Amino acid sequence: MPAEVTREVVDALLLAAASAHPCEACGILLGEGERVAGFASARNVHPAPATHFEIDPQALIDAHRAARAGGAQVLGYFHSHPLGRAAPSPEDARMAAGDGAIWAIAAAGELALWRSEASGFAPLSYCLVNG
Repeated sequence: MPAEVTREVVDALLLAAASAHPCEACGILLGEGERVAGFASARNVHPAPATHFEIDPQALIDAHRAARAGGAQVLGYFHSHPLGRAAPSPEDARMAAGDGAIWAIAAAGELALWRSEASGFAPLSYCLVNG
């Protein structure tokens, strides 16, 4: 079954990627179940942000606290590949927890979703829905 992503989230992810270029953008995907209905942009704190990303730990803490307080759930993570494809890199594979999280990757104006599984990343189809 495909995930659902609101048009507003897709637009926000692509804008974040374009705005951060030539560095990698990153953030947190929010929603419920398989519906990505929100995006929290986060600062990329990696020392080499042109080729790597690390979501600001405080942004992760804040998102998880908000979820525990009844807000949207943390469904996964977003980042961009300014010079690559909208597919997980070997570095992404090393960083992934294999916990079922959704990873959204933007590159060259394209957005692709992936599921982090124990065996690696699996492509995740999605459909656009109205917010």
